Amino acid sequence: TDLITGLIVPTSGQILINNVPLYNNENSDKLIRIWRKNISLVSQNTYLADSSIKENIALGIEKKNINLKKIKKVLKLAKLYDFLNSKKYGIDTLIGENGVSLSGGQCQRLSIARGLYKDSSFILLDEATSSLDNNTEEQILNDITSIGNDITIILITHRESNLKYCNKVIRINRGKLLEIKTF
Repeated sequence: TDLITGLIVPTSGQILINNVPLYNNENSDKLIRIWRKNISLVSQNTYLADSSIKENIALGIEKKNINLKKIKKVLKLAKLYDFLNSKKYGIDTLIGENGVSLSGGQCQRLSIARGLYKDSSFILLDEATSSLDNNTEEQILNDITSIGNDITIILITHRESNLKYCNKVIRINRGKLLEIKTF
């Protein structure tokens, strides 16, 4: 994930984005900034600010510029919408430091909503549903993978059942490529 997101530079080989090398050219700094703006990384553990649900989803966006219609959409995709409707303050509910008032699964769903809010063309889900029950996980993955072809999703998982959402499966073990399957 660190290589894909551009956090570390490869020691050998290349990372190509639409056949353009991300590194080793005169525009590398510019390309990396553009690339990072187009990626949403949703990891197993994520940082949550001591603020409201909506501010955590739109992290880095000024309150006055938060798109409430989009917040509602991503909350539905992340299966948090009904839960928040039962809360007195809804999307303005405060979650506490690192989401202390939420369960592990709710924190992961909030992180998924944040990744979707960004409207990235590339989403990297790194064990992003590991704390969810099977039914909720299946609903979320089904909804996310049916968004459309304008988005590329990389799903890193240990759960074999999640592979049905992938059109290509790459198995890696201890840094070694084991197989590539296309469906």
